[in-house]
Order: sequence, then structure tokens, then C-alpha cells
Amino acid sequence: MADTSYASVLETRCLIDGAWLGEGETPVTDPSRGEVIAKVPHLGSEAATQAVDAASAALVAWGAEPVKARARILRAWHDLVMENREALAALLTAEQGKPLAEALGEIDYAASYIEYYAEEAKRILGEVIPAAAGNARAMVLRQPIGVVAVITPWNFPAAMITRKVAPALACGCSIVLKPAPETPLTALALARLAERAGVPAGVLNVVTGDAPAIGDVFLSHPDVRLVGFTGSTAVGKHLMRGAADGMKRVALELGGNAPFIVFEDANIESAVNASIAGIFGATGQSCVAGSRLYLHEDIADEFLDRMVAQAKEIKIGDPLADETQMGPLCTTGQRDNIESELAFAVEEGAKILTGGKRPDGFDGLYFEPTIVSCPSQGLRIVDTELFGPVLCVQTFKTEEEVVELANDTEHGLAAGIFTRDSARSLRMADAVRAGIVWVNTYRVVSPIAEFGGIKGSGYGRESGFQAMYDYTRPKTVWMNTSDAPMANPFVMR
Repeated sequence: MADTSYASVLETRCLIDGAWLGEGETPVTDPSRGEVIAKVPHLGSEAATQAVDAASAALVAWGAEPVKARARILRAWHDLVMENREALAALLTAEQGKPLAEALGEIDYAASYIEYYAEEAKRILGEVIPAAAGNARAMVLRQPIGVVAVITPWNFPAAMITRKVAPALACGCSIVLKPAPETPLTALALARLAERAGVPAGVLNVVTGDAPAIGDVFLSHPDVRLVGFTGSTAVGKHLMRGAADGMKRVALELGGNAPFIVFEDANIESAVNASIAGIFGATGQSCVAGSRLYLHEDIADEFLDRMVAQAKEIKIGDPLADETQMGPLCTTGQRDNIESELAFAVEEGAKILTGGKRPDGFDGLYFEPTIVSCPSQGLRIVDTELFGPVLCVQTFKTEEEVVELANDTEHGLAAGIFTRDSARSLRMADAVRAGIVWVNTYRVVSPIAEFGGIKGSGYGRESGFQAMYDYTRPKTVWMNTSDAPMANPFVMR
């Protein structure tokens, strides 16, 4: 078993204006054992306001820092994250339940965002526009948008932070972060390392506690100019409504219910492996989980035989054990909801092919890898984001039919397509309504390419260079390049 000590990065206080504050009140629980591993402060509107005020006060100086200086600090943060990789992964596993191998992968992934935006910080360019008249020039500058409020989920407690915080810091913004109550320790550890890397006091603040009270401050405080959120569609809609009053920008990465489509000419082995990883990786607790499997009727039986056999071999267990492939769910509410939805699906006519229950011999929040055959698209479970290791399967006959099935959802985050027909793959990539489409692969993500959805899966993009523009505001500057006096101001020219 690998080293699982996280004492060197454990931080249980909140960070406001460079000071570590608060006393442990809210317990953080290990979902694999049900044990309390730490307690963090339960702060509210007063502390959130203090944090936003601190971020506002720090904004001008941080935005005025030479880009190279900001990039150097981000690079130092990346290096510290990688130096503490094993301890951070152990901490993430302890509070989230993710197998240690996956947690190590997430820390690497989180660090890659810091590295990428440290490099791209130097490439934020404005424009000089050709003259509209002989004595006029126009320039468009890119300036920091202001204070950014960030609300992150528990399923990827490191990567969802750096994916927002790194580009915001690179652009010269200051930040107030509220991490998920289930996984605050990873956020606090990352903030401690950012402080050590040289992020000035007030530029990055972290508050934990009363989510509605803190969120209300983010929406009402006039200095917050962007609210970045990853989470449920329902909460995203609430934030949109609240942000409208203050004319704030929002960047929302919301729920998903991705179709995974396999045609009759697909490489079956590759598609089965990708589907297994797509739905059971991260215990299904991923917004891009391929939770709706559509199989061409000609290969459905063979595909399901292979997939069910592989699902039964997945090793559930202690997330710290080297052999574990799937850990527990993160919350009791998830498991209860999955059990309820599966029971209702069976009443509606669904058939559980494997799994469907808690595994024997485990006290934590474990649930078996589950595959459900659904007789029709109309079953409630088909368009419900369960956020767990549950796969709904249907068959199809034609390309037109499966396009209609795939698009029959309020979500539009991701989709997977497996076919050897290159023309068909292009047609499907065009026809499926999703912000991300994988062809003959699945769950490939990187800082280099934009990430985000459409419809109920939100809007705005994370990752990629273009995402940086969400954290800036353009300013147009007109200049008179002539020494001659201005013409009569009452005559427009």
C-alpha cells in the first residue's frame, strides 16, 4: 500500500485576506469508513463579505503585476502541487473516497491547469484596429474582469478548483472560493500551497460554511463581477437569476447525461473498455459519465455479454488499497437516490443485468457497478443524472433513430460515438447536440481544449486559451493622432 499520510498538507482553517481563520465546526467524513477525519469552520455572510472586500482591495495591485510575475507565481504553485502530489492525493481520497490511483491522476490533472495558464498568461492580447479616419486609432485592451466568486463540487475537488482559479489568476483577477462541504480539505490545502508560491494576501480567499448565505453574498456584492459554478442544473439556474440583478457574468458547467453510441461496425473491445471507464470511472460521479448506452441491435447481445462480465470483475474496496478499482459514493443521499430510482425503474419495466445493490461486506457508501436494460426512452431513469455507477442500455436500428434518442434530453454536455465509418462519425459529431463529442475514445480531457455544454448543461467554457477571455473585459480606447485641434464638437464626423 502506498504512503497515505496527508498531515503535511492538512489545513482546517479558512483563508481571508492572507489570514487563516476560524475553528473547526463542520465535520468532514471519510465515505469509505464513515469516520470524521477533520472539522472546518462554518462561516456565513459576514465572513464571505469580508473575503470579497479583501479580494476587491487586492485586485488593482494584482492586476497591475507584470504578466511575467503572475506567470512565475503560477508556475511556483504548480511545482509545489507536484512536490506534494502524494499527500494531496491521500487527502483527496480520505475526504472524497476516490481510489488513490484516481486521486493521483486528478492531482496531476489539476496541476496541468496551473501549468497551462502560467504559460498562456503571457499571450493575452488586445487589438489595434485600422484607422476609421485619418487622425483616429482604436485599441481594444483586455483587463481583469474583477473579483471572481468560485463555487466548486465534490466529485473532482482539486481539478474543478484549478480549472477556474488558474485562468482567473493568470488574467489578474482576485478570487473568493467556496468549496463543496463534503470536500473542503483539498481546497484549503491547495490554497496553502498557493500562498507559499507567492499569491499575495487577499488575491485568493477560501470560505467554508453556510452555502446559501455565502452564495447570496456572491450574488449581491457589487464587487463580484463573475460567478463560476460547477454543479447541478437547478443550482445553476438559481445563480443565473441572482446574477441578473447585479448584471454579473456567470460561467456554468452543469449536469450531464451523456449518450454513448455504438454502431455495428465499431471495434467492440475498444468500445466496451471505453464504456466501462466512462460510466464506472470515478464511481460514476462525473458530469461526463456515459450513462446512456445505445447499442446497434446487431451487436447488442455480444456487447452486453462482454460488458456485464467485465462489470462483475471490477474490484470494489478500500480506496487506499492498490488493487481497488472502484471506491464508495461520496454521500449517503446519492446512494439513497440511486436505490430509489432503480426500484422505480424496475416497476416501469427495466431489467437489472448486473449489480443494483450494496455489495456485501462493506460498511461505507459502496454500490455495485450496475447495468440496466431499459425497454424505452420514456423511463424516468433514462433522463435522470444519478451521479453514480449506473448504466442505462437501449438498442437502435438506424442512425436517424439514435440521433433522436441521443438528443432527447435536457442535457447537452458530452457524447461518445464508436464507429469505423469516418463519414458517419462526422455526421454524428455534427448531429448530436453536446458541447463535447468523443469519437472512438471517451473521457479524454486536457487544458488545451475547451470544456463545457449546451442546453441544461450550462454555458461558458473552461479549459483552452479562449476560456481566459471569460475572466477579462474588453476596453476600447479611441485616440486622436493629430496635433490639430478637434473639429466643432457639435458636428459628428
